Amino acid sequence: MQVEVSIVNAFVDQEKGGNPAGIVLQADQFTQSEKQEIAAKAALSETAFVSNSDTDTFKLEFFTPSRQIAHCGHATIATFNHLLDQKMIGDGLASKETIDGSRKILIKDGVVFMEQLAPTYTDITHLKERILVSLGLNVDDLSFEPLLVNTGNNFVVVGVKDISILEAIEPKQDLIGEISEELDLIGYYVFTQATVSSDRDATTRMFAPRFAIPEEAATGMAAGPLACVLHDKLNIRKDKMLIEQGAYMQPASPSLITVNLDVKGENIVSLMAGGKAKKMEDIWVDLK
Repeated sequence: MQVEVSIVNAFVDQEKGGNPAGIVLQADQFTQSEKQEIAAKAALSETAFVSNSDTDTFKLEFFTPSRQIAHCGHATIATFNHLLDQKMIGDGLASKETIDGSRKILIKDGVVFMEQLAPTYTDITHLKERILVSLGLNVDDLSFEPLLVNTGNNFVVVGVKDISILEAIEPKQDLIGEISEELDLIGYYVFTQATVSSDRDATTRMFAPRFAIPEEAATGMAAGPLACVLHDKLNIRKDKMLIEQGAYMQPASPSLITVNLDVKGENIVSLMAGGKAKKMEDIWVDLK
């Protein structure tokens, strides 16, 4: 049989760029192995499968070409924008059922935001030298030392001093994959605050070879942890962060992620990452 996969670019920046996600509606009919086969053949960084839910607005399952993951930011944003376009949902609060619980979704004026959890931070100083080697960096390049951050998934967040350092990174994918396995990471999120346009807070690159993603154009589940680092560790006391991504990958696909922090006193208690999306095309995948 043939399966329709809609390709929607999430986190577009002024209607351009963004990160493509595959979306399969009415996915209740497929087994887990069939979903994995569809995702592999769609050959996108993530494909979202939308099913009925007894507890939430929809059930979403996310598959990379090689495995299932608990959450995917850009595929969530793409999916709910697509559901909005298909008139299967409207503005307001919604929710998604995932393999590790329910997450809130807010749709406001055609922009989709997804809930993430309060951050946790794990020291990984013992891996610093290996992480630097995996990125081809030295200590003098750093503005923020590697830190494991989780708002729903594990990411290593690393800061570099300027755009030229960020752009010049040549990741050693095998070593990043090895460290990612050890720490149960989605991947590395490398950022700089330098020479970013005045209305934006950081520009980034994302490496996730463990999930068959050498580099990704927009990663909503990583932008959340970075926004928490900016607030908690770098003392940027704002409750809204604008994160750029994808400008320095090949080919470039500039993206923009908005992160709204819910801060009580000094602590981030939750956050929502969101952005706009644009449908690109429908493709058909042969399923054995």
